[in-house]
Amino acid sequence: MTILFAASEVAPFASTGGLGDVMASLPTYLGYLGHEVAVALPGYPALLHEAEPLGVEFDIPLGNETLRAEVYERLSPEGTQWMLIRNEALFERDGIYGDSQGPFADNASRFIFFSKAVVELARRLQPSPHILHLHDWHTALVPVLIRDQKLPLKTLLTLHNVEHQGAFWSLDFPLTNLSSRWFSPEGLEFFGQINLLKAGILSADAVTTVGKLYRESILHTPEGRGLQPALLHRQADLHFVPNGVDESLWDPASTTEIPAPFSATDLRGKATCREALLQEVGLAPAPSGPVFAMISRLAEQKGFDLLLPLLPRLLAADCRLVILGDGDPALRRDLLIASRQHPERFAFLNRWEAPLAKRILAGADYLVAPSHSEPCGLTPLHALRYGTIPIAHAVGGLQENLTSFDPTTRQGDALLYGPDSSEALWDTLQRALAIFSQKNHHRVLISNAMRASFSWAGPASQYDSIYRRICGAA
Repeated sequence: MTILFAASEVAPFASTGGLGDVMASLPTYLGYLGHEVAVALPGYPALLHEAEPLGVEFDIPLGNETLRAEVYERLSPEGTQWMLIRNEALFERDGIYGDSQGPFADNASRFIFFSKAVVELARRLQPSPHILHLHDWHTALVPVLIRDQKLPLKTLLTLHNVEHQGAFWSLDFPLTNLSSRWFSPEGLEFFGQINLLKAGILSADAVTTVGKLYRESILHTPEGRGLQPALLHRQADLHFVPNGVDESLWDPASTTEIPAPFSATDLRGKATCREALLQEVGLAPAPSGPVFAMISRLAEQKGFDLLLPLLPRLLAADCRLVILGDGDPALRRDLLIASRQHPERFAFLNRWEAPLAKRILAGADYLVAPSHSEPCGLTPLHALRYGTIPIAHAVGGLQENLTSFDPTTRQGDALLYGPDSSEALWDTLQRALAIFSQKNHHRVLISNAMRASFSWAGPASQYDSIYRRICGAA
C-alpha cells in the first residue's frame, strides 16, 4: 500500500515527546512490510535545513485570506521521504507550539492550514495514497475535509494523548472554510467552541490509541477529557496499537552518541557515562546515592507537583537529580528556583535536545516518571534500553509496559507505585535507594531492564492489519 503519514513532530529535529519518536521509526518498519510510506510535516527551520524544493506549490484558503504552500523534500536518516509544507510566516519560528511566553496565538491558523495542505498534497500524489495516517489534533481536520470534499481517500487517526484536543474559540471556525453545517455536535462544535480532535474522531474511517488500558480509560473515565461521547460513538472502530522502540537507535552497545558503550553483561561504560553526565551538567561528582533523571514536557499531567515537595529530602541523601524539559512557564520557574537552592545536586536543563536526552538516560541510575496519566510512556521504554530503571506511577501505558521488581523472584524491570500521591512516590524513591545500596539486586534489575524488548515489528504488523481492514483488503 501507499501510505501518507501526517503529523506535527518528528524526532530528533522537531519533537516534544513520544509523537516525534513514533514518526521517526514507525514508517521505517512499515516499509519493511512492503508499504510505500511518506510523511507530511510542517516546514520547520530544522527540517528545511537539508531539504530541496519539489517544485510543487499551491494556494490554501484560510478564511478570507489565501496563503501559499510550498512542498520541500528531505529523506529521513533511514531513507523515508519527508514532505515538508513550507509557509514562512506560520512555521519558520522558534518552537513548535509556542515559546517562553506560552502557546502561539495563531495555532488554529497554523494547523488548519497544515491540514488543508495535507489534503491538497494527497490529491496531487501519484499514485494516490491508499491511507492517510493522521496523528493527534494537529491533523485531525483532515478526515473532515476529505468527507466534505467527497475524496476517495481512507483515513486512520491515532490518538497519542487526548488531553490536547485543538480546542479554539468559535470565531476560528471560518478559517476552515467549511459550510455552517459542520459547526454542529456531529462536526467541529464542542460546547460553543471548535474541537478539531473531536471532529477527527467522528470523521475518520478508523481510530487507534497507543495502548489497551488507555483505550479503556478514555472511553469510560474522566481521562477521556470530555470526548467520551464521541469515542463511545466510534467504539467499534476504536482500536489499540502499542508504541514500539527502534532498538537499533536505542542500543548503548553500538551507539557513538554516549560517552562510552555498555551492555547488560558489561556495565563499565555506564559508570563512565554517569561520571560524564555529572560533569556535563555541573553537579558534584561521586555521589554515594543514585543519579535520578526526569525527561519530560513541563506539564501538570507529568506529576511534577508530586516530585517537587520531595526534592529536599531526596537530595539530602547525597543523590543527584537531572531534569530535562520545556513547557509550562510556572513549572519552569519552580524548577529553576529549586535548582538554584541545590546547585551541586540538582540540574534543571530548560530545553529539549535529543542527543542530550540519550546522554542523560545513559548516565542516570533511575528515571522518575510520576505521571498522573500516561497513554504510553516511551521515555521509560528508552530508559530500559540504557539500564536506567523507571520509577513510575502504575497507570496507563506505564502499568501496561513495565513490571514492578520483586527481589524474591528476581523478576521485573521497574519500580511501580500507587496510589497517585507524593507519599507513594516517596516510598518508592526510598525503595530505589535501598535497592541501589544492594548491588546484587540492583545489577539483576539492570539486567532485566536491558533485556526487555519492545520492537516496532509487532505494532507495525497490527497497523498493517488495520490498513487492510479499512481498505477492504483484509
